[in-house]
Amino acid sequence: MVADPPKGDPKEYAAAEPTANGVSALVPLEDLGSAKGGCCGSGDQVRRCLRANLLVLLTVVAVVAGVALGLGVSGAGGALALGPARLEAFAFPGELLLRLLKMIILPLVVCSLIGGAASLDPSALGRLGAWALLFFLVTTLLASALGVGLALALQPGAAFAAINSSVGATGSVEEAPSKEVLDSFLDLVRNIFPSNLVSAAFRSYATSYKERLFNGTQVKVPMGVEVEGMNILGLVVFAIIFGVALRKLGPEGELLIRFFNSFNDATMVLVSWIMWYAPVGILFLVAGKIVEMEDVGMLFASLGKYTLCCLLGHAIHGLLVLPFIYFFFTRKNPYRFLWGIVTPLATAFGTSSSSATLPLMMKCVEEKNGVAKHISRFILPIGATVNMDGAALFQCVAAVFIAQLNQRSLDFVKIITILVTATASSVGAAGIPAGGVLTLAIILEAISLPVHDISLILAVDWLVDRSCTVLNVEGDAFGAGLLQNYVDRTESRSSVPELIHVKSEAPLAALPDHTEEGNPLLKRCPGPAGDADTCEKESVM
Repeated sequence: MVADPPKGDPKEYAAAEPTANGVSALVPLEDLGSAKGGCCGSGDQVRRCLRANLLVLLTVVAVVAGVALGLGVSGAGGALALGPARLEAFAFPGELLLRLLKMIILPLVVCSLIGGAASLDPSALGRLGAWALLFFLVTTLLASALGVGLALALQPGAAFAAINSSVGATGSVEEAPSKEVLDSFLDLVRNIFPSNLVSAAFRSYATSYKERLFNGTQVKVPMGVEVEGMNILGLVVFAIIFGVALRKLGPEGELLIRFFNSFNDATMVLVSWIMWYAPVGILFLVAGKIVEMEDVGMLFASLGKYTLCCLLGHAIHGLLVLPFIYFFFTRKNPYRFLWGIVTPLATAFGTSSSSATLPLMMKCVEEKNGVAKHISRFILPIGATVNMDGAALFQCVAAVFIAQLNQRSLDFVKIITILVTATASSVGAAGIPAGGVLTLAIILEAISLPVHDISLILAVDWLVDRSCTVLNVEGDAFGAGLLQNYVDRTESRSSVPELIHVKSEAPLAALPDHTEEGNPLLKRCPGPAGDADTCEKESVM
């Protein structure tokens, strides 16, 4: 599909390269050199390029400056020199960014999913949802396999006999509670169907245990409790079902659909304003987290190999595996697609929350990567809930690390158990900071490893969790791009059988002899109603 040049314009036009959504645009010949040359043509073009990518550059600079500032303050005494009050004030700009982003999550997720589900045909909704879940499942399995392979190859836990004393200098860490595998999956299903939508906006269901004495034996009795944290999985399911119900109402539901679409558009305006504060908040989020660590050097000296294994796995999956999948199906440059989402990726690193990054990701994939609104606002909230490639990879590395730490051998059955359990449990991992650690206990219980060893890896989780979040949101974005390509190809193919069918019905002898180039069925000729437009419309419908 190529756009027609404006009428009455004396300039000559030439077809430029296709945009991110596959639609080619016509560019004036005199501007073709600047389009090809990018930002290096002249000083004006450099300024124009910097102005267009100012937010991206500011965000990247903020991450680097935050690391430098955090290391500098740590070298000057860190948290002990600042004191609790000054440390809280130092991290306050970052806390403000998190509060702003979390404020937007609820209206954005609910309104975008209701509007997206209502705008799609139920059959198309089912196909898009099925393809999205298939993509998320396959990429999560690949990430899990990569994590296990790297951990078995690099052996991060083989040389740590005295790691407890090394990490003990970082301070006391609460031991993660042991949780039964069955209860974890039952909690997941319970949260899919919340009993109260209002409470689901700020609370979720979880199973806790209470020790009781029965016949002289200590028994662990499960008890259901409400824990702080948005039940985003339940809200996503409700919003999709509610959107489908609105579409079933027909004309009676159009007014409410327009309301949710307008609400979502207003929310995106707020997001565009928050984006300009993001670099400041990210700078102090990163710096504040580094300052909180008492001895960063000792942490990396004791857990450096484990951290390297996690970060290397995230880099391979994010820079090679996901781009290859995108290129294989779309034949487009995946790194150009990545450049369009640099700001959300940097925000993900700063906030360590895929849910908090959701507003910025929606805006960037729509405006810079050409993903349609009804696709991005339907797929991205689902991806932020169920697609956890980074968490699955980290959990597999951590499970193998703890097994090596305790000198436990992993046979083929246990490795398969790790892969399957990590893939399944990552779906229930909350899109909040340290959400993956909360589900790591499920994997350790499944392969009979001590759960209390989770406290060892929590010392560097502040860094690994940020890398997990970046990979999670990158996978969501590539999923939206692949679905946009699938929709474009499906729409282009759907018109071909219709034309062929009409061509077989209409004999060629009935057509005028002076047909122009192209499909003769699209030639304007008198139709049954005596109208050329009627004939053309009937030929393609």
